[in-house]
Amino acid sequence: MSDVTRLFDFPYYQQKTYNLEKAFTSKYNGKWESISSQEYIDKANTISRALLKLGVQKNDKIAVISTNNRTEWNLMDIGVLQIGAQNIPIYPTISAEDYEYVINHSESIYCFVSDEEVLHKINKIKANTKLKEVYAFDRIEGCKHYSELFELGEDTSNQDEVEALKNAVTPEDIATIIYTSGTTGTPKGVMLSHRNLVSNVLDSEKRVPFDYGKSRSLSFLPVCHVFERMILYLYQYCGVEIYFAESIEKMSDNLKEVKPNVMTAVPRLYEKVYDKIVAKGTELSGIKKALFFWAIDLGLKYEPYGKNGWWYEQQLKIARKLIFSKWKEGLGGQLDLMVSGSAPLQSRLTRVFAAAGMPIMEGYGLTETSPVISVNDQRNNGFKIGTVGKVIDNVEVKIAEDGEILVKGPNVMLGYYKDPEKTAEVLSDNYFHTGDKGEVDSEGFLKITGRKKEMFKTSGGKYIIPTLLEGKLKQSRFIEQAMVIGEGEKMPAAIIQPNFEFIQDWIDRKNKQVGKSESEIATSEIIIERIQKEVNSCNSDFGKWEQIKRFELTPDIWSIDAGHLTPTMKMKRKIIKEKYKDLYDKIYDYNK
Repeated sequence: MSDVTRLFDFPYYQQKTYNLEKAFTSKYNGKWESISSQEYIDKANTISRALLKLGVQKNDKIAVISTNNRTEWNLMDIGVLQIGAQNIPIYPTISAEDYEYVINHSESIYCFVSDEEVLHKINKIKANTKLKEVYAFDRIEGCKHYSELFELGEDTSNQDEVEALKNAVTPEDIATIIYTSGTTGTPKGVMLSHRNLVSNVLDSEKRVPFDYGKSRSLSFLPVCHVFERMILYLYQYCGVEIYFAESIEKMSDNLKEVKPNVMTAVPRLYEKVYDKIVAKGTELSGIKKALFFWAIDLGLKYEPYGKNGWWYEQQLKIARKLIFSKWKEGLGGQLDLMVSGSAPLQSRLTRVFAAAGMPIMEGYGLTETSPVISVNDQRNNGFKIGTVGKVIDNVEVKIAEDGEILVKGPNVMLGYYKDPEKTAEVLSDNYFHTGDKGEVDSEGFLKITGRKKEMFKTSGGKYIIPTLLEGKLKQSRFIEQAMVIGEGEKMPAAIIQPNFEFIQDWIDRKNKQVGKSESEIATSEIIIERIQKEVNSCNSDFGKWEQIKRFELTPDIWSIDAGHLTPTMKMKRKIIKEKYKDLYDKIYDYNK
């Protein structure tokens, strides 16, 4: 383990320990193309040599913006880090104005983009930045191709300089600045050192069971997000072959082609996978349909470690053979482990997928903690439904008097770039203040109970935790997004984005006389009545003061591009409230 103290040590460790033939695999023009551990190192060194010839120096910033995960991103990452420069990953989906802010705030001098769409946004603002040049991974007319770096770095005469710079990089040096997709205000640049990320990889590795040197993974969560980036380093450390999914739309095909043993995702994707499986089940008839829903009912009662007793386990064996094996086949047939992060995972999904033999191990963390703080692990009784697992080694969690989760450890960021005031706000008394509320149970499992700032009071003085209500509402297949409102108002209410795709299928199946456009669905009395049933079901789990008294449906889809959501799919509450002011006013009768 002492072999790895900086991020660029991972490829060398992988080459020495596993020497994979297929370290990274991406699809180009319909064909999967792989590079070996040795090629990974050779190409990264070539990039390092080229960057030095372009005048890049220690602590210079290089921006990388890629619409999809691909081999090139990782080559650039190591090539940049080896010479003591910093990789500035940028979310591809943010606006051109946000690109400008991040590039200027980070003082990036070169930018690498994946495709024409990203290049178009960069070209809009390039003149307002200090960028010397933009390179593209795709071949785009009028833009330099990143293969020019391989021509420039082909001459190995300055490899000694690369080695000297590499040796000079310490674990405490900044490796990357990741700009968080804040739900309010401008993004904050989280400074993470090599030690922050390396320690998180090594301490998380003990919780993830791999067949070292033989496992295969499918990666599609944005690598600009610290969760997927850390996971990619973890895969490298454990000798896991990494395949990059082409896109979210092609996930289903890629799962069948790659047959991965492990993948990571956010809860929304697992929800969509589950909803599609259930939708197919509803199309069955007779005994097949009865068996399908018997298996689901069984799965929803799942408890790990045989806690439900012998008879339950016998039934589960039958359900796995008859029903759940087909689920697994649909996801490639080899999927033994899924990891979830970034947002709370519904317990019903944890239960059903574990029952199906594809357990989802939920974890918890933030960009500022590199990111993992805790994670479930099926081994050694380390898996508990409804929790985010036990805290990883070398990390300490303390629950403050007001319930806030405080964290200390080698994974905690150096601070926010050029922002000592905001840094001081969250780093005090040697602890990082997460802004999340939680509790640690008697067995050492951490449970998230809400978000400190998102809790609000109604005018009657009652506290509401919106995230709990929202999580319950989103369990409905009729509801895609939900935002609970009511701060300072007489009652809690909700603004809901219907699941248009599901509802359109439902209209066909039930032969309902309803228009199928988004605006027709949002105003249909039939749909409103049906969603009221879902809201009533949600309300039954909450106290009278917490229950959703009224709701309104939005006639459009909430998206990153339209500004409803951050790149990590979190709701921008203030913006959503402003966008639907008419619905808000209607709920609280402000127009009367």
